[in-house]
Amino acid sequence: MNIDLSGKTALVTGSTQGIGLAIAEGLARGGARVAVNGRTASRVDEAVEQLRTIGGDVFGVAADVSTDEGAAQLLAELPEVDILVNNLGIFGAVPAREVTDEQWRTYFEVNVLAAVRLIRAYLPGMTERGWGRAIQIASDSAIVIPEEMIHYGVSKTALLAVSRGFAKDAAGTGVTVNSVIAGPTHTAGVEDFVYQLVDKSLPWDEAQREFMRKHRPQSLLQRLIEPAEIANMVTYLASPLASATTGGALRVDGGYVDAILP
Repeated sequence: MNIDLSGKTALVTGSTQGIGLAIAEGLARGGARVAVNGRTASRVDEAVEQLRTIGGDVFGVAADVSTDEGAAQLLAELPEVDILVNNLGIFGAVPAREVTDEQWRTYFEVNVLAAVRLIRAYLPGMTERGWGRAIQIASDSAIVIPEEMIHYGVSKTALLAVSRGFAKDAAGTGVTVNSVIAGPTHTAGVEDFVYQLVDKSLPWDEAQREFMRKHRPQSLLQRLIEPAEIANMVTYLASPLASATTGGALRVDGGYVDAILP
């Protein structure tokens, strides 16, 4: 398939590393002008320089979009986009009964409300132009709530509902709104998470297998997913080829969710 995003401007939140960085690269390779976003200017600059080595049209916007002030700063620098990818998210293992009210609030601010703010801000321009894409990066944890991080799972469940609701709001406008259910993915942050749950003395390959065997045995892939594999789905959804796909929750989960439908 020929993915052609030339003439489109894309924003990927939380894109200085991991899945977000891979998505930014995928969109840039497709021809989009891509805004890399993160909280720290130095991290954003490093990611931009890395992506420019592939010849992409990439620039950076350092702003904490999980706050009203940070979102306003980003919108002042980038008032319009054609493709919005809400990738920003946090996760961490906490025993269910020990998750505090403040942690619950933080997870909703970062994982849910940050996406809502940006969809509200960018959707009107997309609908006026008659074309746009809003894509939220969710998780298998939205469907299979993990007991070691209920607060994270619930926030990702909410993100699926946000995507479906805004897809209805954008009905008939030429704008699509979807979410991508990412399965257990190999990133630096996930390496740290894995070592919270398995023996820290194990080499990475052994630790990964132990983690999948004990904590994600449902995976049909039986390995962690690489960020580029998530990015491939996002790049397709961002393209004109996905014009009839909206309101969906598309799985790149390695068969982790044991259901025919999400």
